Order: sequence, then structure tokens, then C-alpha cells
Amino acid sequence: MRRARRQALVRHARASDAILEAKHQGLAPSDDQRRELGAARRAFNEVRPHGWQDAEAAYSKDNSLAREAATGDPARAIRALQRETGNRLDMQRADEFVDRWKKLGKVSEQRYAAGNYSGYKAARAEMGNMTMSLERDPQMESLLEGRKKQLGIGMDFDSGMRLGRQLSLSHGLGRGRGIGL
Repeated sequence: MRRARRQALVRHARASDAILEAKHQGLAPSDDQRRELGAARRAFNEVRPHGWQDAEAAYSKDNSLAREAATGDPARAIRALQRETGNRLDMQRADEFVDRWKKLGKVSEQRYAAGNYSGYKAARAEMGNMTMSLERDPQMESLLEGRKKQLGIGMDFDSGMRLGRQLSLSHGLGRGRGIGL
């Protein structure tokens, strides 16, 4: 399987490099080049889902990766591909966190409006658990730092606190610990 992925990467790199070279010369890619890129994308997708998207994201950051991989030296391109895959997966995790946070916020509001206070408290407790999970996952916290508005934190609420603490305080989830002795 590893060999098939490597061959698909090299084929995709050759097709991408041909198109990048044409664009670099100020020419439009030919129909044959576009067809080959489409076929290379499909072949790459069969052996590694989302592989061609991650590879092209890496190539857009460093065009020389496509040329190196196309000539049979894909080591740097493979490392860049793995980084892009990690970035894509991290962004998906952040999207899922934001979506779940918004859903729980709506559910808690609906339950409160309906008079279901135990359901309201359960939803708020789950939101509190999500904020505490950020304290154990600094990578997720840094990914979500730029999404404060989506999470319902006002942009003026920047006290230098960590994101999990800001979420707790801005949504009235409590401090998590008592302030007494």
C-alpha cells in the first residue's frame, strides 16, 4: 500500500508540476494536462483519501515540492503532505468543537425557555466539560483562539486569560473552583 501511495504521489506531482510550469511560463494548461491531473487526483484519492488536496496545499506553499516529487525524490513532499493532513484534521476538530458548542448553547436556551431546568443544567454542564477539555488540549485551544466570535466571546473580552476560562466566564459557566479557603 505504501508503494501505491508513493506512485500515486509521484504521478500527481508530475501532473501538478507540468501545470505549474505552464502557468509559470504564462501559458494556460492544455486539455491533456488537465485530464492527466484529474486522473492523477482520482488515483491518489483511491489510495489516500484527501491526499491530492493535501498535496496541492503543500505545493501552493512551496512549488519546488512538486518538482522534487516529480523527479522521483518525494521525501520532502511526503513530510509536507503529512503536515497538511494534520492541519486539515486539526481544523476539522476545531469546526466540530464550534458546532457542538453552538448546538449545546441553543439546546440550553430552548430547555430553559421550555422550563426544563434539569435539561438546561445538563447542557450547561456539558459546555463546562468542553471548556475544561480545552485546559487539557492546548493545541485545540490555540486553534480556537481566532474563533472567539463564533464561540460567543465578545472581542472586547480579552483579559489575557486562557480561552477555556474566557468561555466559562463569558457564558456564566462558573469558575470551576471555589474561591474560598
